[in-house]
Amino acid sequence: MLSTRQLRYFVEIAECGSFSAAAERLFVAQSALSRQIKDMENRLQTPLFERTARQPRLTAAGEAFLPRARSLLNELVKASDMATQVGNGQRGTLRLSHSSTVPLCGRVLTDISSFIERQPGVSLDIGKLSSEAQLEDLSEGRLDLGLLRLPVLRQREGIQIVPLFSERLLLAVPTDHPLAASSTVELKQLKDEAFISIPHPQRGGLSYLCAELCMAQGFFPTAARVVSRKTTQLQLIQAGFGIALLPQSMQDIAPPGVRFLPLANEHCHSTVALAYRQDPPPLIQLLIQALTHANDH
Repeated sequence: MLSTRQLRYFVEIAECGSFSAAAERLFVAQSALSRQIKDMENRLQTPLFERTARQPRLTAAGEAFLPRARSLLNELVKASDMATQVGNGQRGTLRLSHSSTVPLCGRVLTDISSFIERQPGVSLDIGKLSSEAQLEDLSEGRLDLGLLRLPVLRQREGIQIVPLFSERLLLAVPTDHPLAASSTVELKQLKDEAFISIPHPQRGGLSYLCAELCMAQGFFPTAARVVSRKTTQLQLIQAGFGIALLPQSMQDIAPPGVRFLPLANEHCHSTVALAYRQDPPPLIQLLIQALTHANDH
């Protein structure tokens, strides 16, 4: 197997036109340079230079080998640079997932866009998963960062969950709903309404939080005949299947047939959190910093 040093010596001799000039540029003894080229030719089982009294000339084999040797050295430099950049958090692909109730809009999208602009060598692979699935994928190394809504009922060892920001919860109803013309709504007014999102027995997140708020008012939300915990709940509301308590940011992606109404009750807020493995590498740390900067405001 040829060494990188031999490739570099060969290219330098070809470019300098003599062993002595190449040895001087490489800061090695000419005899050591000659030995390396001889060993190289033995390994290839063909001469690369014609030794003449004036200067060495490339053989046909040497002429054919020269551009490939240059290419190999260039690729090695590129590979070394890339490894350094990835190690320093300057290049790579990050896997990010978000819950369906954490739409990529508003401050989240702004922070991601700013991060991408500042890191031209970094790309994002974005998917959508439930909070529990995100934590599982983070724990198994299939995901780098997760955006979810609190509360999280089942923590996983080695996973850090950091609150990012809170936003108001609003009542989402179809535009022809009797409450659609209201200026504000009390939670207790929803006792007999059908909710298109109810909590899963083993999951936290927005539906769990909404159920807790309703129970504090003396009732558990009644399930609509068609329910969903995904972004499709906006379409279900528009179609008249029921109502839901949704974060303010979901107004940005709502269809025109959904009306959002403020809640008169205090403490009707939902918190978005960032989840990641403890002691993340530099590249992931950069995105964490970009998404958590709002905590410093």
